[in-house]
Amino acid sequence: MRDTVRAAALATVLIGWSALSTRIPARWHPLPHILFGTALAALTGAPLGLRPPAVWAGLRTGAAAAAPVLVGVAASTAIPPVRNGMASRTLPSSTSRWLLLRIPLGTVWSEEAAYRAALGTAAAGAFGEQGGRLFTAAVFGLSHIPDARAVGEPVLPTVAVTGVAGWAFGWLFARSGSLVAPMLAHASVNGAGAVAALAVQRRRPRRG
Repeated sequence: MRDTVRAAALATVLIGWSALSTRIPARWHPLPHILFGTALAALTGAPLGLRPPAVWAGLRTGAAAAAPVLVGVAASTAIPPVRNGMASRTLPSSTSRWLLLRIPLGTVWSEEAAYRAALGTAAAGAFGEQGGRLFTAAVFGLSHIPDARAVGEPVLPTVAVTGVAGWAFGWLFARSGSLVAPMLAHASVNGAGAVAALAVQRRRPRRG
């Protein structure tokens, strides 16, 4: 019962934070997100697997998961609808800050520390490994509703896609025992998409 209450409380905090974080001024990003994710992981005492030998397993598993994502995103730029979507995507004014700080630290680290480490560990204790992973994935999907609404994306597909991604990240964490594995996979999804969109938009004016 105690584990269930803990998992439910963490889920409530995370969903609340997802709504609150959309109101944080962009100039502060990613510091609040980094602090939030780090604090949750530290306060819950969740195992991160950032030391040998777990970290080596995380690197191997994460690299194996990231490689096909990178290849797939690169190949998708040759598909006209995908390329047109990337071309019309609104990108941040400071792309270097976006690629070097906001994605790897403000998104990847903060979300993996908060969801996979803190919530995932608590949910596994409350519902078992499989049930905990499904619970965490559902919370991860629901937490992206404010982001979807903020940028005008359809809510249900966003929740579904991020929920599936959350389940996969949780599986990588459980398989490797290291947060490095889902971090590499998460970074490949967000980072590759960002770089591809940036490359498409920079090529188009020259071709025109």
